Amino acid sequence: MNFTIDNLVITGACGGLGGALARQMLARGAKVALVGLNIEVLEALAAAAPGRCAIYTPDVSDSAAMQATAQDWMSRFGVPDAVIANAGVAGGFDTAEASDLTVFRRILEINLLGVATTFQPFVARMRSRDRGTLVGIASLAGRRGLPGNGAYCASKGGLIRYLQSLRAELRPTGLRVCTVNPGYLRTALTAGNRFAMPGLMAPEEAASAILRAISRGTEELVLPRRLGWMASALDLLPERWHDALLLRQPRKPRAGEPGSTAIPGLPSPADPESRAR
Repeated sequence: MNFTIDNLVITGACGGLGGALARQMLARGAKVALVGLNIEVLEALAAAAPGRCAIYTPDVSDSAAMQATAQDWMSRFGVPDAVIANAGVAGGFDTAEASDLTVFRRILEINLLGVATTFQPFVARMRSRDRGTLVGIASLAGRRGLPGNGAYCASKGGLIRYLQSLRAELRPTGLRVCTVNPGYLRTALTAGNRFAMPGLMAPEEAASAILRAISRGTEELVLPRRLGWMASALDLLPERWHDALLLRQPRKPRAGEPGSTAIPGLPSPADPESRAR
């Protein structure tokens, strides 16, 4: 049975995938809460559908800010049909570097805690209505640890387990939980990657697949599917062989290195005082 989405909340709406999701839903006439940090990008999205959007710029790991966002949206537009926790960051990690522990913590705050704080203010209202979908954008990287990418893999692996737990808890209700495990998407998060990215997808293609999955009640989606098969095949290798293959690949740039992407809320390397705090 198909599920109609007329009211949608999207975090990370100013990113490649989030923007694509927002544009496609706005083109369908939906009301969309645009949650992100780049106000100019969000304003450009909202300009395409005046009266059907609201812009919010909270830190998704701040529960009070996310509760205020949810309360404002629901007071204006009602309970959403779906909430897509898409906000996420990525960055290389080296356990030998003390400064990288701050990076690890911030990645966990956004990628893992941020999903729970995004869902929490909506769950009770959606459950009382006995319908709706909670969507978490995880990653195939959550299925296997990758050298130099421990923080990101840990955050997405934890997210997959959290979504499994939430799905089981909500099984007796009308709420559904959808776990999306993309491979490589052509976005700012992958632009600086120095390694091969098989199955690289355009965000618009991924967004279309995700929206179809939500409407069909899909509980787990892998994008692209063939990359999921490849990952499953590699998992059959002995650990030593698998690690040997991965160690040959260039690593994800660490924060501050060429090709790295900004991580909101992370102290600047040039600001030792704030880093110490």
